[in-house]
Amino acid sequence: MKSNLHIRPVTLKDTQELVNIYAYYVLNTSITFEYDVPSIEVFKDRIIKITQKYPYLVAILNDEIVGYAYATSYKERAAYDWSVETTVYVKQDKHAQGIGKALYHQLESELKNKQIVNMLACITFPNPKSIEFHSKLGFTTVGHFPKVGFKFNEWRDIVWMQKVI
Repeated sequence: MKSNLHIRPVTLKDTQELVNIYAYYVLNTSITFEYDVPSIEVFKDRIIKITQKYPYLVAILNDEIVGYAYATSYKERAAYDWSVETTVYVKQDKHAQGIGKALYHQLESELKNKQIVNMLACITFPNPKSIEFHSKLGFTTVGHFPKVGFKFNEWRDIVWMQKVI
């Protein structure tokens, strides 16, 4: 991890930069199944909803937001309250610099403090880099669902990975 990397909670002032990071993935990849880049207002609403219950973190390198990670409810029923779905995005030109790892380590620490037991990651398949990333962080594959999403005129599988913390 870069020594000048700083992780902090998100603020609404970060929204435009987060949308800019996310837009690349929406427009160019099947990593997200979203077809259209969300508006600033929609993204702000998502941040507000998530931060009412879970951590939402940004990574800053040399005064630039270079990634973000957050947790959301896995399911809405109370029995699932100890499990979360995790998400991480790193700016396209900043991969393989330890940013995602640093974000996930901080996210895991904050989730432990909230008595969360399970971190779950839903990953578009194939996506060997994401699967390797999560595996190195202690996640294991617990499910594979074929043809769950349709993007760029192709059916896409998903893989669920889990880490008990």
